[in-house]
Amino acid sequence: MDVNFRTLDLNLLRVFDEVMAERNLTRAARNLSITQPAVSNALRRLRDVLGDELVRRSGAGVEPTPRALALWPAVRDALRQLQHTLAPGEFDAGVADTTFLLAMADATAAELMPGLVGIVESEARAVSLRVLPLTTRDPRRMLENEEVDMAIGYFPAVIASLAAKGQSEVGTPFETMRLYVGEYVCVMRRDHPLASAPLTLDAYCEARHLLVSFSGRPYGFIDQTLGALGRERRIVVTVNQFFTAGRVVANSDLLTVMPRHFVRVTGIQDQLVLRDLPFEQPPVHVDALWHRRAQHAHAHAWLRQALLRSAAAAFARPAPLPEDPG
Repeated sequence: MDVNFRTLDLNLLRVFDEVMAERNLTRAARNLSITQPAVSNALRRLRDVLGDELVRRSGAGVEPTPRALALWPAVRDALRQLQHTLAPGEFDAGVADTTFLLAMADATAAELMPGLVGIVESEARAVSLRVLPLTTRDPRRMLENEEVDMAIGYFPAVIASLAAKGQSEVGTPFETMRLYVGEYVCVMRRDHPLASAPLTLDAYCEARHLLVSFSGRPYGFIDQTLGALGRERRIVVTVNQFFTAGRVVANSDLLTVMPRHFVRVTGIQDQLVLRDLPFEQPPVHVDALWHRRAQHAHAHAWLRQALLRSAAAAFARPAPLPEDPG
């Protein structure tokens, strides 16, 4: 059905956006400071324009149609872009009381949060930070659903997908920013039987392993690399935090893999030994990922700059690590 945008009332889209967000006409009316009949009337007019029912009553609220679900992301992004363009406002870090929601793993948070908190303490004391656990290597759904403002971590498949779409000129609603680059290493206790000699591929595969898995799956990218070599390892324990992994391997004969830079902030680095992995493994690119709808928001721009400053400060400090038992 063709839509005449020259005569389309943008206020109808504002009502549609609020109804989709609340899934309830009464709450949408309250948020918009209009009456519920006015909301119902706006939806009726938009139905006539679009030729779709848009929402159906369901229990105490409404349920969107497939057409409404498909339209909503584009409508919401367009409305926010208009808001930022027509009334952008300035972000005054000294008085702003914004709350930022960040998703990241404990290893990433251990590196970035001390510096980020320092910036907030000195420049934006009314700003709040909430760190949520990162449970996936693909956080795009979290960002699409506005569960977080930004996801920070190692997202190789996501970055490759976004780069491919960019090269093919297919639009993508996500933006990224490189924060730092590291590498994964094998970690074991200092008196581990394998700590006194170079780590070979055979010895690595014959050992017992602990896997850090955000999703809980007993298979990771190290196993993909080993599979390509026709090898495999035996994973006997799976945990979802690097801190937990460090504690476990410090008191067992298990091997684990973690970011080299993370070991220095575990508090038990003197109990651990690092060994280069006995196979080629790509570097760890830690990126910030966010939805494009936040790209031009002044508060979000401030957050991105603060994260860059925190990462630069974290990796400017020396990090001596003993590679061999002393």
